[in-house]
Amino acid sequence: MRQRWLGDRGLRVPELAVEGDPAVPLEGALVLDSVDDETALREAHAAGVPVVVRASDAEAVRRALSRPEVASVLVPAGSEELLALDLTGLTYG
Repeated sequence: MRQRWLGDRGLRVPELAVEGDPAVPLEGALVLDSVDDETALREAHAAGVPVVVRASDAEAVRRALSRPEVASVLVPAGSEELLALDLTGLTYG
C-alpha cells in the first residue's frame, strides 16, 4: 500500500482508502469533494494542514492523487474496486 504524509503531523497514511477508515484521521484536515479549488489546496499545504479528497470514480481518484498537496483520497463504501486501480496505467496510459 502506497502512503503519503498527513500534513505536518509526521504521520503517514494510505494514499487511497475507504471513507471512514481510521487509518486516515480527518480531525483538523481540510476535506474536499474535488481538487478544483487550487488556492485552498496550496494554502492548506503551506500551513501544514492535511488535505483529504473524496472521489467516487477513477478519474476523480487520478486527479486527486496527481496533486502533491493531497495526503489521501477517500472512496465511498461500496466502491472498494477503486482501491485496486492501476494508477500508473491511468496516469501514463
